[in-house]
Amino acid sequence: MVRAILSFFLWPIWSIIFLAGALVYSFFILFYPSHKLHPLARILSWLFMFFGGQWFRVRGTAPDPKQGPYLYLMNHESLFDGFMMVAGIRHYFTGVGAVEQFSYPVWGYLVKKYGVIPIIRQKLKTAITSLQTLEEAINNGTSMMIAPEGTRTLTGKMGPFKKGPFHVAINTGVTIVPVGLVGAYNAKSKNDWRIRPGVLTTVFGEPIQKKEYEHLILSELQELIREKISTLIDQ
Repeated sequence: MVRAILSFFLWPIWSIIFLAGALVYSFFILFYPSHKLHPLARILSWLFMFFGGQWFRVRGTAPDPKQGPYLYLMNHESLFDGFMMVAGIRHYFTGVGAVEQFSYPVWGYLVKKYGVIPIIRQKLKTAITSLQTLEEAINNGTSMMIAPEGTRTLTGKMGPFKKGPFHVAINTGVTIVPVGLVGAYNAKSKNDWRIRPGVLTTVFGEPIQKKEYEHLILSELQELIREKISTLIDQ
């Protein structure tokens, strides 16, 4: 009951802040490319979490932007995940997103302008095309973020990993950064409209360079990253 009452107050406040932030970002994107607006995106992401009843913090050290590009692989828990990543990473990056996101009012416009690559998960050929676009971006120096589970957890536990992100890593030889997102599932799970105030933590693992995984087959790389993320979550 208490959580429901809090949510009745938090959702209107959060919606107002989100719309205001979206308008600010939409204005500046008319004059600047998205990679120049990452500092603004970080501030807005922090505000979206704060007015959603969440305190944000970072554990570990985000990698040096000058040593990129990177492929950030993280667990997928909540609508807060993207904000946790943007607020925690000091440089511009983008990633893939379910194609249905692009039809959402306001949000669809923002993710498109931010450079997110749409992916139709149910159609293999189009998903492969999206991942090839992602590989091209990495080869051109842009860091990327992917949730290997492909969808938000329904239980709070990590689901099975898809193969796509690991094909990307093997094909590009990009440095992989495992990331654990803690607290997002408790804050707002997929099938619950209520928000629970709390602490959101982005935990960065040590970067894994090509030479450390190039001898692994795909399934071994999947398992390695899964273990790394699990360890970060449980710290």
